[in-house]
Amino acid sequence: MTSQNDRQLISVVVPCYNEEEVIGETLSQLSRLCDTAPAYDFELVFVDDGSQDRTLHLLREAAAQDARVKVLSFARNFGHQIAVTAGIDAAKGDAVVLIDADLQDPPETVVEMIAKWREGYDVVYGTRTSRPGESRFKLMTARGFYRVLNGLSEVPIPLDTGDFRLMGRNVVEVLKAMPERDRFVRGMVSWVGFNQTALPYERAKRFAGTSKYPLRKMMRFATDGILSFSAKPLRFATTMGMVAAAFAMLGIVYVLVLRLFTSIWVEGWTAIMIALLFLGGVQLLCLGILGEYVGRTYSEVKKRPLYVVREKIGFEGSDKDPSSATEHGLSAAE
Repeated sequence: MTSQNDRQLISVVVPCYNEEEVIGETLSQLSRLCDTAPAYDFELVFVDDGSQDRTLHLLREAAAQDARVKVLSFARNFGHQIAVTAGIDAAKGDAVVLIDADLQDPPETVVEMIAKWREGYDVVYGTRTSRPGESRFKLMTARGFYRVLNGLSEVPIPLDTGDFRLMGRNVVEVLKAMPERDRFVRGMVSWVGFNQTALPYERAKRFAGTSKYPLRKMMRFATDGILSFSAKPLRFATTMGMVAAAFAMLGIVYVLVLRLFTSIWVEGWTAIMIALLFLGGVQLLCLGILGEYVGRTYSEVKKRPLYVVREKIGFEGSDKDPSSATEHGLSAAE
């Protein structure tokens, strides 16, 4: 879709959650980005993910002053990947850029992404050459996660990349047709295919605020990434079951030999306890893996909308549209 004057439209999607400390600077830098690429029209689609501070208030003020600013406000917090999905659903651009509000991914890099897109690439993803301001623990776990994920995934996923990327309209339309609930957007973009290329960049320190991904959320995010793009954990459970069965057979032979050919019987309790503990641990592990997949199946079967939009600001028509369905969510008037 192109803008009314037939110039290409670039949509910049910005998920936000409690970003009042940085949102003013984010708006300022994105506004400068629009000014540095006068050959294109821009829309800035902010998705307020149920913020509990003044983020939504500041976005309302910005939308009143700048027609390029559009805001989706969720009825509650649905999570970063869902907010990204809602922004993709709402974006109308010929190309869609995903960028976080914390300014760790520099907006000026978007100009280089657009240039790559104009060369014929359908996806231009940012690859981090450095991550200043982050703890050694986070750097090590992030590095390990991407390599484990790439080893397990049935689709190659670029290393050291986040959601910061530009996607052509053809890629966006395919993503909008993908209905899964446990979303791992960077993996979904890799699965889509098309002509993709990396753009190395140096990540900046967080401008203000704190990370919205504590260890608990990072673990959940990693689990979603692995289970959404690989059946290898299920095959691992099968392998562990076979190994456990082999040890069990050896244990049975050992017990029978003690019982039939020796006078030692009670002394075998150590081996029996080891076998029981091993088998019990393997069974619980395999049940846990199966449970994760079954739980995701249960979630998909319910077919609930991924998100509920409480308020739409700056979009065509009324700011508060009547109830209507979108690709993945529900828009409801207050």
